Amino acid sequence: MIGNSTSYATAETAHDDMALVHACKRGDAAAFEQLVKRYAGRLFCIAQHVTHNREDAQDVQEASLKVFRKLTQFRENSQFSTWLFRITVNESLMKLRKQRSAREVSIDEDFQSEQDMSPLDVADRAPDPEELYRGSELRNILRRTLRELQHGLRVVFVLRDIEGLSTEQTAAVLELTSVAVKARLGRARLFCVNG
Repeated sequence: MIGNSTSYATAETAHDDMALVHACKRGDAAAFEQLVKRYAGRLFCIAQHVTHNREDAQDVQEASLKVFRKLTQFRENSQFSTWLFRITVNESLMKLRKQRSAREVSIDEDFQSEQDMSPLDVADRAPDPEELYRGSELRNILRRTLRELQHGLRVVFVLRDIEGLSTEQTAAVLELTSVAVKARLGRARLFCVNG
């Protein structure tokens, strides 16, 4: 039953997105603002998980949001979110490629990149110091493990297991088959477990 309600909610969001996209194409500024608010946070999270750097993620997010100004390029042959996530992943990977070819590696790089990552949201109730430490350690382990994953595996893991996209949505974002997504996800999960 839960799967059906999730599918319905996803379909409802996709339908709502298309209505907002059409309104944006007609020049509706409020619709534009609503789409930006709906996706800005997720775009940032995806970019930050791929680039491992807060400033780079902000750059990618800004580049992805500029796409809103070019909505005429959206051919509507996929969900709007799929199109937007694909652009964000591509921008993130481009950012990494540019850095790889143009930068020197600092001895302190690992230390600096951990500081650049924003902490995950903490629940309202006040956790005790032991819970804080355990949560901090788990986040650090996940960050280190993600950093060691190959880009192709990392992107699939982030979209599927962190962002919660379905296998089909992930395949559409990355322009892969569902089988390829499942294979990469299995390899990424195995790597995360065995480290």
